[in-house]
Amino acid sequence: MADFVNGFWSIYITVLVVLSIAGCALLLWSQSQVKIEVPKNGKVETTGHNFDGLEELNNPMPRWWMWLFYITIVFGIAYLALYPGLGSYAGKLGWRSAGEYEQELKLADAEVGPMFAKYQQTDLKDLAADPQARAIGERLFLTYCSQCHGSDARGNKGYPNLADADWLHGGEPDAIKATILKGRHGQMPAMGAAVGTEKDIENVAHYVLSLSGSTSDPIKSSLGKEKFAACAACHGADGKGNPAVGAPNLTDKTWLYGGSAATIMETVRNGRKNVMPAFEDFLGEAKVHLLTAYIWGLSNKSTLAAAGQ
Repeated sequence: MADFVNGFWSIYITVLVVLSIAGCALLLWSQSQVKIEVPKNGKVETTGHNFDGLEELNNPMPRWWMWLFYITIVFGIAYLALYPGLGSYAGKLGWRSAGEYEQELKLADAEVGPMFAKYQQTDLKDLAADPQARAIGERLFLTYCSQCHGSDARGNKGYPNLADADWLHGGEPDAIKATILKGRHGQMPAMGAAVGTEKDIENVAHYVLSLSGSTSDPIKSSLGKEKFAACAACHGADGKGNPAVGAPNLTDKTWLYGGSAATIMETVRNGRKNVMPAFEDFLGEAKVHLLTAYIWGLSNKSTLAAAGQ
């Protein structure tokens, strides 16, 4: 019921459930009042339904079946009195699926909490070199992060590749941990009006492509260099970006949304908005610590290999 914030829906569901139970009880009672007289010849009449030589006799419902139906109705009423089911009514026992989930989490934390606490005291780079810690971090990643970044952590359109060395907010362990704990709100403002005409936007797109040595029109690139000044506040005059504000480096060939001129023009014209959710409250710092070590290790495999891990 959490999604139905209007009180009408609670009343609607309550009325619907009560009427359904009452309707079943009324139907059952009405059928129990029907008296069927058996003719003197002992032959029971049919209902008129006949299929493939089989006839439906007009016999009353068995008493045992009717009493079983009454019992289910009583059980339903008792259940709705004890557990949620009537709109926003929580039931006498106060049971919640969320409460059961929270209880399971507490039991799990009590069992594995000491292990996570031990790992939390370990330096992140040392933790990334621990095979067992990496295996636990990988399971955490597959459970909570792979939906966006992919099971191989190579991302997708709009979702960063975590297995390369390109980081919007810095690739040091502490920066990665801060991102997971607190989340990020990445925003590229719409710069169409600041850059100028549609032709100016196209020229800037070609200039941006030229910064990374990508295929571009040299004439348009030359014309776009001056207009790029509107973008330099975040990306820098040299286009190398600024991790402090999450402005990407435009001189490499790493593109979050694609590196075609048309895609860059769309970005300049309309801007981009990305949200990385915060996991501090959901996972806790101990699990995030392990997760950070695993993710840092993905982009530092050469470092780990040199250390013999």
